[in-house]
Amino acid sequence: MKIGNLTITSLRYYVITTLLLFSAFTFAQDAFDAANAAYADGRYEEAAAMYQTLLDEQSDATLYYNLGNSRFKQGELAQAILNYERALRLKPNYKDAQYNLAFAQSRITDNIVEQDFFLSSWARTVRNSLSERTWWSTSIGLFICALITLLLFLLGRELWLRKTAFHVAWIALLFSLIAGLNAGSLRQRNTLRNEAIITQGVVNVKSSPDRSGTDLFTIHEGTKVTIRETLGEWVNVSVGSNEGWMKAAHLERI
Repeated sequence: MKIGNLTITSLRYYVITTLLLFSAFTFAQDAFDAANAAYADGRYEEAAAMYQTLLDEQSDATLYYNLGNSRFKQGELAQAILNYERALRLKPNYKDAQYNLAFAQSRITDNIVEQDFFLSSWARTVRNSLSERTWWSTSIGLFICALITLLLFLLGRELWLRKTAFHVAWIALLFSLIAGLNAGSLRQRNTLRNEAIITQGVVNVKSSPDRSGTDLFTIHEGTKVTIRETLGEWVNVSVGSNEGWMKAAHLERI
């Protein structure tokens, strides 16, 4: 039997799918509310377990932020920093996560501040100000704007219109390229995930990927490092101006 263009079977399928989606959303919301209630009651370990369960189903900046808060309350600074960083990876302009991350970092032993050339630091700050999806959308929107204004330049009859369209076109194209490069850079960062947090209390970084290597320097939990190379169970990391090898088990990727 048909109702308009829909058969009874199709209608039933859509109704069941809608009900299942609604039930899943309601369950997730109830679990989120329960985790928040546990946190408010001071049951931080229970709240952390609930947030982690929700994160196993779907990555979400707010969940990572709340998990970071729970870990901080438990005194687990490395895990708190790790989850604040993960929240900011998904939502770069998350002000609360930025503030709490800076506060947690001020409590660790190695609060290392990277000394970059100011233009590199500024470019990275601009890149991280928006999400990858937003940068891609901006790039596409500006490219379409450039095409439209280029048509106005080619087809316009008035001199002032053609001049204005020409300048708008090249400016839009330039910023479209910049937005695209930022999106690509974020895609590479999120794919490689070469930034990590030290989760071991104290780690001796060695000159070679074996236990007999010379100890070069020591880093402590909560320190952010960049992974440069992986060799079996060892990773080559850099932090500040230092570089060396350590066990991969002593860190977690952001």
